[in-house]
Amino acid sequence: SKFWMMYDEVLKEYNDALLLQGNGNMNIILTFAGLFSAVNSTFIVAMQPNAGDTTNDLLLHLIEIAVDPNGVHDISNLSSSTGYTSSTVWMQVLAYASLTFSVLAAFGAVWGKQW
Repeated sequence: SKFWMMYDEVLKEYNDALLLQGNGNMNIILTFAGLFSAVNSTFIVAMQPNAGDTTNDLLLHLIEIAVDPNGVHDISNLSSSTGYTSSTVWMQVLAYASLTFSVLAAFGAVWGKQW
């Protein structure tokens, strides 16, 4: 009986130390994932095309149509959102994938802390 009491005491100390270490590791993962997600989101926003240019072009064409409704209006020179180079597409895919994995890591850390 004394053996099992000693075993229970040692096991409790070991489990407490393990939980304390795991909790500290989860805090580090949460901090890193949060900072990385914030920086990554900033880069994703910076990679987006300027919506103001497209809006200004569209407004200019609308004004031209309003001034001369019967004229021929060429809209083929409007910027297209499908005109990205393959390297730009790959950079955005990688940025969104890394953001996804960072958010999943944060979710896993929160889940681990609550468990």
